[in-house]
Amino acid sequence: VELVESGGGLVQPGGSLRLSCSAPDSIFRIATMGWFRQAPGGQRTMVATVSNTKRTNYAPSVRGRFTITRDNVKSTMYLQMNNLKSEDTAVYYCNADFEGEPRNYWGQGTQVPVSP
Repeated sequence: VELVESGGGLVQPGGSLRLSCSAPDSIFRIATMGWFRQAPGGQRTMVATVSNTKRTNYAPSVRGRFTITRDNVKSTMYLQMNNLKSEDTAVYYCNADFEGEPRNYWGQGTQVPVSP
């Protein structure tokens, strides 16, 4: 299963960026989709998730700055990131998770460096 991310890149502090993740229709329509990130030398942590009923959940560090959405027609998930900070610098990964099932899929990751 291929999850395809796009939209990463260098951004200045205070700037904005939108990440996208597309998935096969058969996966997307039932999965809880999420964004995770891994900073250099750090562990992969949850940023935000959105269920197939569009219920959202955010890490406290991004709540109020980041917005996760999903388009169930296009089978694409988005992460709008505003007021970016240097501590948001990380590789961002798209994830598809299925409640009650062992399967779990990851994208290849997209880099988001936040620097002047």
